[in-house]
Amino acid sequence: MRFEIPSKVETIIQTLEEAGFEAYAVGGCVRDTILGRTPDDWDITTSAAPEQVKALFRRTVDTGLKHGTVTVMMEKEGFEVTTYRLDGEYEDGRHPKEVTFTASLEEDLKRRDFTINAMAYNPDRGLVDLFGGIADLERKIIRCVGNPLERFTEDALRIMRAVRFSAQLGFEIEEKTKEALGVLAPNLKHVSAERIQVELVKLLVSPHPDYLRTAYEAGITREFLPEFDACMETAQNTPHHCFTVGEHTLHALANIRADRVLRLTMLLHDIGKPAVKKTDENGRDHFKTHGPAGERMAHTFLRRLKFDNDTIKKVCRLIKWHDLRPLPQETEVRRAIYTIGEDLFPLYLEVQRADMLAQSQYKRQQKQARLDGVVQLYRDITARGDCVSLKTLAVTGTDLIAAGIKPGKQIGEILDRLLQEVLENPELNEKDLLLSRISPGSLS
Repeated sequence: MRFEIPSKVETIIQTLEEAGFEAYAVGGCVRDTILGRTPDDWDITTSAAPEQVKALFRRTVDTGLKHGTVTVMMEKEGFEVTTYRLDGEYEDGRHPKEVTFTASLEEDLKRRDFTINAMAYNPDRGLVDLFGGIADLERKIIRCVGNPLERFTEDALRIMRAVRFSAQLGFEIEEKTKEALGVLAPNLKHVSAERIQVELVKLLVSPHPDYLRTAYEAGITREFLPEFDACMETAQNTPHHCFTVGEHTLHALANIRADRVLRLTMLLHDIGKPAVKKTDENGRDHFKTHGPAGERMAHTFLRRLKFDNDTIKKVCRLIKWHDLRPLPQETEVRRAIYTIGEDLFPLYLEVQRADMLAQSQYKRQQKQARLDGVVQLYRDITARGDCVSLKTLAVTGTDLIAAGIKPGKQIGEILDRLLQEVLENPELNEKDLLLSRISPGSLS
């Protein structure tokens, strides 16, 4: 098999080969090119030692000399060039104690995680596929190179990567590989929170976020998101739902666009339900306060996986208010925008739609009509530029002080009262009108 590779990659390979070394494009870039996808980056493997690679190129960066990796700079673009290597013993379940350089491409490919990532390509020699990667691509299978128990024991992060690749490519995980996932899932304790976060987000924003189900079935989520396992095991005996909390979550994930904040919100939006579930005398389940409860639980989880503050703030706020259902009336919609925030309200509308689409058909038409009405009113309110926050209120604290109000807590209270009036009657949002409403008589 032959295919085109970027000219800069071909130049690096040609330079190494002209100096008497072997060189191949390797790993994910080969896989993606075969699949007709555009690779995120191009990695090169070679028989040349790092010092020999550095001697051949004008600009290089010592990315990881201990592991044989040098970044070759071609203009402003960097390409990782790694020496064929054998990995030593993995003592911590993540990193080899030492690596040994080798002259054998086969030995280098043998240490890689999955067959579809263990292929190499050279423009003259074509494709090197020693472990059935092409066949697995054709069968849409994720399969470990060699013994899956050994591969996952060497590096526990591969446990997450297996599910992530499955979701990104829409592939099934081969049976023995899947069995090994279940056996070795507890080894995820060796993986840093940051690395788990990266793999989880890649899975969530993939074309198949609902493949998180595979992670649950293999016992993987129990290791880093046990709250999701509780959701999978919590029934919802209510006409509004036809799935467990967890299955509803998976369907909601599949019904929202692949945005990081939105997918995290849908993953965690009902995480509070198992904790607040109550069943009445008729056997019907209720989940009152699951929004605020979920907000607290989501905050704990997102902190645990070291998410940034901005993501945590947005996701938690969306979870807190995801079940707010304003009527399609202008005042209600303005108040909802104020409550949720102008920045997040468009995302909140997407969350509401995905949540609804993952429910039963019970009152679906009424729910759809209400949400459509809210969306249209939001567009109208935005187009008119109605005031929905202190930011666009026609008076400020400075204006109040100039009008004779003493600085202090009272300033905020007056501004909030005026804003509430403007939310009810947007035509009041004029400076003179608002100032006329804060006379001593009106403050009593």
